[in-house]
Amino acid sequence: MPGLAKCPLELLCSSIEVGEAPKTPMTRRFQYAVVASSTLLVLLLVFGAVTAHSAPADEPYVQLGVFSDVLTKIKVDYVETPDLKAVTLGAINGLLESLDPFASYLNADQYKQYQAEHGKGKADVGMYLARGPGYLRIVNVVPGSAGDKARLNTGDVIESINKVSTRDMPLAFAEMLLQGEPGSSVDMSVLTPRQSDPENIKLTRAPLVYPQVTGRMITDPSPTGMIVAPTLRSGQVALVRQKIQELEKQGAKKLILDLRFCALGPPEEGVALANLFMDSGLITYSVGQKSRRMDFNASAANAVTKLPLVVLMNTGTAGPAEIATAALLNSKRAQLVGSPSWGDAAIRKAVTMDDGGAVILSVAKFYSPNGKAIQDTRVTPNILQPQFEATDADDAANPQSWPPPDKLDRMLQRALQEQQGLSGK
Repeated sequence: MPGLAKCPLELLCSSIEVGEAPKTPMTRRFQYAVVASSTLLVLLLVFGAVTAHSAPADEPYVQLGVFSDVLTKIKVDYVETPDLKAVTLGAINGLLESLDPFASYLNADQYKQYQAEHGKGKADVGMYLARGPGYLRIVNVVPGSAGDKARLNTGDVIESINKVSTRDMPLAFAEMLLQGEPGSSVDMSVLTPRQSDPENIKLTRAPLVYPQVTGRMITDPSPTGMIVAPTLRSGQVALVRQKIQELEKQGAKKLILDLRFCALGPPEEGVALANLFMDSGLITYSVGQKSRRMDFNASAANAVTKLPLVVLMNTGTAGPAEIATAALLNSKRAQLVGSPSWGDAAIRKAVTMDDGGAVILSVAKFYSPNGKAIQDTRVTPNILQPQFEATDADDAANPQSWPPPDKLDRMLQRALQEQQGLSGK
């Protein structure tokens, strides 16, 4: 019929002068061979199309087909001509966010800047970030930093940085924007529980000074050693060991380890921290699609104490601190008091792309001894206790100052109660 495209077989047949008398037997056989071959080809194409439609829904090419179909519908039927570049970028960020809230996609220019700036140790505002949903959120704030002085806290939403929305901003790029020369400033729009509308704030960058591990004795109701680890940066676990030994010499019969708002540090520090209290058993293991399983077991030579232990944790507890808390809970070596952790214990790397860009994503996850991925399930304490209650509104204004020197907060009170129960066993 005129106007209708012919299938490959029809085109091939029409190109052969079928009505013309054969010139030689070889020519006729050749024509039949070509027709038979093209018929087989068409049948294979039809079979492939049917197979694609019947393929499992999780096959990657099926999902790409769905994405392509949606993109086509947007281009043709959306109310106005869409910015396909922005649509595609949003789709990429949404894909990464659904997999890993700490993943980033950087285009070629951004990745070059990332390579040039990463690890330079510039001045900062002291915030540890993760993706939304939607916007960037604060996982933790370094005590004493500009972010801490502005009363920013775990869970606060960053809507914009220097008037640029963070909705589709790569996490790694946002972290670069927060760094700069000492004394320079960065403008942010932040949504916090204290405000019904976003709050515009200006933070001044400064070299970060990380707080050290501290220890003290609590003598009421019984001699208890209290150790606070604000971070698990390299060298901090050695200080925890030192504080344990000092507190035991002062007469501590029980220990409380405060890991609230503790998120920074390499994974091996979380393993080392758990090993201070465990003399045997599996602490954690890491594994990924292309990373073989690696087990981390406790060594008796690295254990330092057998005193009863209670660990304080909250939503600001992340990374290496989660590795330690999961191991101590699973091994029944400690009671955990507080609220569920953030959910971040993974090995990440930059995977380069053909266009010069890169995807920074988890290539292996750390698991608790019972086989649960910490990044996926978080660590939930066996004794749930909120950090604050309605009557604590004034104290909650600066949660990073815990524990206050003049009073015991509610989590700590609960921990002491649990320690009394442990000592009676």
